[in-house]
Amino acid sequence: MRTFSDADTRETLPDRCLRWAIIAIEYAIVGSLLLVASVVLVRTVVEFLRHQGSFAGVVINAIDGILVVVILLDIAHTVFGRLRSASFPVRPFLEIGVLAGVRDILSASAHLTIGGHLTERDFSNTLISVGVGVGVVVLLLVGLNLLRMSLRGANETAGDRPTKHSRHGGD
Repeated sequence: MRTFSDADTRETLPDRCLRWAIIAIEYAIVGSLLLVASVVLVRTVVEFLRHQGSFAGVVINAIDGILVVVILLDIAHTVFGRLRSASFPVRPFLEIGVLAGVRDILSASAHLTIGGHLTERDFSNTLISVGVGVGVVVLLLVGLNLLRMSLRGANETAGDRPTKHSRHGGD
């Protein structure tokens, strides 16, 4: 059995610099996402309060803007969570995809309902957009369920082994 000495676990200066550069970039991404989310939220509220155009259109745009903010915050939260762990989480990105797909479906449906007179081509394109959005959301939900089932199966298989937080060992 091979053991690791201090020499095996030491980072070289270029490795350390690269690791810190990646961390700095990830924090910059989180900060940028928060900045963009703030700007979108403020702009959405201002446009809603100005109330120019039909009320239904203003409400649709406000809901769309708020959902964009939620998506941006979810992405920032996921990236920030990545910074605190050594793993890359898949589940949050699937959930963000579902949320983004639902946002697109709601937006297209609202434009169909409230959009006024649509040409036949615009109507067909919007229906195709809704259909594709529904398909994407269904596939992402299937992916989430497969992930949940695989994690449940892994937890049941590992049920005999003590975990870090169990009373029977690990502490």
